Amino acid sequence: MEWHDRIGRRLTLRNLHTLVTVARRGSMAKGAAELALTQPAVSKMVADMEHTFGVRLLDRKPQGVEPTLYGQALLKWGDAVFEDLRHAVREIQSLADPDAGEIRIGGNSPMLEGLLPAAIDRLSRQYPRIVFHLTQVMVAAQSFEELRARKFDLIVGRIPQRFSQEDLSVEVLFEEPMFVTAGVDNRFAKRKRVELAELVDEPWVLPQTDSAIGSFIAQAFRASGLDSPRHGAICGTLQFTYAMVATGRFLGMFPRSLLHFGGKRFAIKVLPVKLPIKPPPVAIVTLKNRTMSPAVERFIDCLRTVAKPLASRTKRRI
Repeated sequence: MEWHDRIGRRLTLRNLHTLVTVARRGSMAKGAAELALTQPAVSKMVADMEHTFGVRLLDRKPQGVEPTLYGQALLKWGDAVFEDLRHAVREIQSLADPDAGEIRIGGNSPMLEGLLPAAIDRLSRQYPRIVFHLTQVMVAAQSFEELRARKFDLIVGRIPQRFSQEDLSVEVLFEEPMFVTAGVDNRFAKRKRVELAELVDEPWVLPQTDSAIGSFIAQAFRASGLDSPRHGAICGTLQFTYAMVATGRFLGMFPRSLLHFGGKRFAIKVLPVKLPIKPPPVAIVTLKNRTMSPAVERFIDCLRTVAKPLASRTKRRI
């Protein structure tokens, strides 16, 4: 296919939008009704596109239509085209009004309860018309695909071990050690030194072992020559862990940033326990070569400022 002669001059956004609508509705008639066009007009647009590409894009059936293999390929990239256009509109609006805009953020649970609220509170006081959209994610392969699909402007959280994604930019904000915690009334709370071995038989609240943090905690015990605790509760939510640790009977582990930004809300205390291994750092992940809106750039600058007290070394890029 010659792009300039056959595609560039003939394919329009209206054609592509028509195909996307018909495929989504599964019917020429329903697609035409949504687009406020006649069914013959819609059928002609689809037929013209098929002639332009030289392949059938939709299979016509008595029950309706469905995309062919070629149609699926075009629809996949068509969705990306329209998402880019939506991003362009938002960016133009932000440029026209630099004190406003929208920011779409993915973050793991500790970030949503610690660093991100602190940064949003700070920035929103200066720019109250910025709208923040936050989604809890696991900072892993699936969330990176959502970043590539422009569902997020940035992701904040621990980066996986052996991170290697050539199309993603990673800016490390700070190291994120884990701390063993207890309620203020726990018998270990007033001790000046506690060995991890002393705590194995205590009741714990731990995340699932197949989670990133659950795996890290299990490794910490193994590295100390210990089995993982067998008493207590298994739960992946921070709220439940807070509640149980605050009773004074249970132990738990929390990341440093969460204790820094939100620990004062709870009656818990960090125990003087040295862990033998270090978990991955917290970073900002963005898509390389992607133009950011002024609002997103301001928010990233704000994250750097808020994170400075936790930075144990110079920020680096991966």
